[in-house]
Amino acid sequence: MTEQDEIPPFLYVVVCAAGIAAGVGKLITAAQEREWQVGVIATPTAMDGFFDAAAVEAQTGYPIRSAWRRPGEPRPFPEPDAVVVAPATFNTVNKWAAGVADTLAVGTLCEVTGRGVPIGVLTCVSDDLAAHPAYQDSLIRLRGMGVRFGYPYQGAEGEEFAWERALDLVEQHRPRHGPGSAAGRGT
Repeated sequence: MTEQDEIPPFLYVVVCAAGIAAGVGKLITAAQEREWQVGVIATPTAMDGFFDAAAVEAQTGYPIRSAWRRPGEPRPFPEPDAVVVAPATFNTVNKWAAGVADTLAVGTLCEVTGRGVPIGVLTCVSDDLAAHPAYQDSLIRLRGMGVRFGYPYQGAEGEEFAWERALDLVEQHRPRHGPGSAAGRGT
């Protein structure tokens, strides 16, 4: 099998409603430079102007998903080889840990966690919210399920959101697929 025959791995990027979400294109660019195909799933609130949806769709070549498919509609993305949640908010982390799958984004996170898909998370949570006991319990629960967390972003002056760190959290588990392999998408 040649390198041309390989199917690039597919990365789901889950985007939550935090101001820093406007920079998600940096994560997509970094993932594409590392030869990932990317599909974006956004929380409904994130779709309300937290990032440029048209630019993200143009960059990935896929529609952004934020609502459940109707019966009979095809899946717009292949199954994920890894998932990155960036930025991850207080609300999403707590609902995910509790199994409250009330949005496509959180429902997808619950499903892929159950499948053992590698997941990397970059949180964007204030110090006050991060100190809440429910949030701390949620982090413990998700880490216990194998979810990997990067250093938390709190928006301090001069602090940059480490978009590429999210990829580093899942890269060590990056699969290589080919059309004839057992892990290939067509099998």
